[in-house]
Amino acid sequence: MLQSTGMMKAFILFLGVGMALGSLYTDPDSCRGRCEEPYSHEDECHCDSDCWSRNSCCWDYLEHCGAGEEEVHRRGEEHFSSSHDAISDEELLHVSEQLYGADHNKAQPNDIAINPQHRAAPDQTGLQEDRSPEPLYAYVNEKLFSKPTYASFIRLLDNYQRATGREEEVTAEELQEQNVFLQEVMKTELMKKLFAFLHKKNRYGSEEEFLQDLKEMWFGLYSRGDGEKDSSGFEHVFSGEIKKGKVSGFHNWIRFYLLEKQGLVNYFSHNFDGPWDTYPDVLGLQFSWDGFYKEVGSAFIGCSPEFEFGIYTLCFIARPGRACHLSLGGHGVSIQTYTWTKSTYGYGKKYIATAYVISP
Repeated sequence: MLQSTGMMKAFILFLGVGMALGSLYTDPDSCRGRCEEPYSHEDECHCDSDCWSRNSCCWDYLEHCGAGEEEVHRRGEEHFSSSHDAISDEELLHVSEQLYGADHNKAQPNDIAINPQHRAAPDQTGLQEDRSPEPLYAYVNEKLFSKPTYASFIRLLDNYQRATGREEEVTAEELQEQNVFLQEVMKTELMKKLFAFLHKKNRYGSEEEFLQDLKEMWFGLYSRGDGEKDSSGFEHVFSGEIKKGKVSGFHNWIRFYLLEKQGLVNYFSHNFDGPWDTYPDVLGLQFSWDGFYKEVGSAFIGCSPEFEFGIYTLCFIARPGRACHLSLGGHGVSIQTYTWTKSTYGYGKKYIATAYVISP
């Protein structure tokens, strides 16, 4: 009996310890009790020693998994393997000016005429009042759209169902259109400069690797709804979505112009007009899309598709989830990106959730 009682106590003690240990493993966002836990693609974040290279560590990895001050400094804020690989603020300012100067396909001053009309005060953006009777775009030289990067970009815009929660069905033709767009932008000096910079910073070993990652991060499907693969970074940022009765994403001037021309977009007002006297410019704006409202949107105006695609990619890689401070034509501008955290691709890499230019 005494032996049985002792065994029972031992069992209860073991069970209690097991429950306590088990509780340490139940928080999917923490590394508490999970250091060097084997990698699993099903986990929301990771705590093994390679999570830094995959950019998939949990937020408290350093606290619980024993990296000291020297290691923190070595890895840096960019979560890369050496300080040489980290992308500094100064480098971002420099490379963004390079990309700005390499945007040879951008609109010239006589290619676009916009009519911003009413400037909304901060307390007016949510009123859903159309204070601008005329369209935003008074004129666009549509010869721009025959350029290869423009033409291949425009062919992508009708590939999506705008309502979240509806599964996207990607055809072989649409996959080919994605490939053509990526191939065309990679022919440009702008994207070659971006690759050269990221290659130097040890992000990619080859242009082929970069191209494949662009396809995954931008066009890979994930779920914004109830499990359906209904969204991607490209759809959200460039084509736009409708979620919970509101416009979500939709940050591209070409998409806006084409839909406004069809009478499907109604421009209401703007709350910010950038300091540039040439293109690309930046506009913060309010509009409705088929009756769905966008309270505070933003877009580069007059840039080429490769410029916007490249700038957002740069900031997503260099400053994911944070404001990314750049310089364009001597003027400061900031880009905000967010990662999609509920699913990953490859070895825990993150999809683009959104990217947009911040308008004050």
